[in-house]
Amino acid sequence: MDDIVRQALAKWPNVPHCYGWLGLDARGQWYMRDDRTQAAGPFPQARGSLLRHDKLIEFIHRNYEADEAGQWFFQNGPQRVYVELEATPLIWRMAEDFSLSDHTGAAAEPTDCLLDEQGRLYFVAARSVGLLHTQDVGLAADAIEQGRWQPREVLAAGLPAQYGFVRSPAALNPGPAAHA
Repeated sequence: MDDIVRQALAKWPNVPHCYGWLGLDARGQWYMRDDRTQAAGPFPQARGSLLRHDKLIEFIHRNYEADEAGQWFFQNGPQRVYVELEATPLIWRMAEDFSLSDHTGAAAEPTDCLLDEQGRLYFVAARSVGLLHTQDVGLAADAIEQGRWQPREVLAAGLPAQYGFVRSPAALNPGPAAHA
């Protein structure tokens, strides 16, 4: 977490949390969801505006974590901006040497490999579970053929309960204060 964020938390400890305004898609892209977008439906059906500002995305990445209930958020100064997830809290990218890093750029060593009913590949690491980016599936297939991983079959719907994450914090926190 950035020092400026820690300082803001100390200065303003009681800022209400924000729900529904930020989404993470299955390719690791961030979406800003204004009132109109939220009224149009839940994420990812109503995505919002794709964030393209590199410095803002880097700031989100440095301050992205989960609370004790498995709700992922971006700590924006004193305010937690809870994230709507299309798939999982992390989106993995695979390098040519089969090493993994998540969409924030953090490297990880996988402890498990999962394959769901739709053929999507996931990896579990210390930080959380994550979906493999679609552009890296061919590379992962090579690694699996080489015996690096043995995918274990899972149902996608069961991943949140099994790995302790919440896809839609906004759905758990409805009400006028939820969209502060």
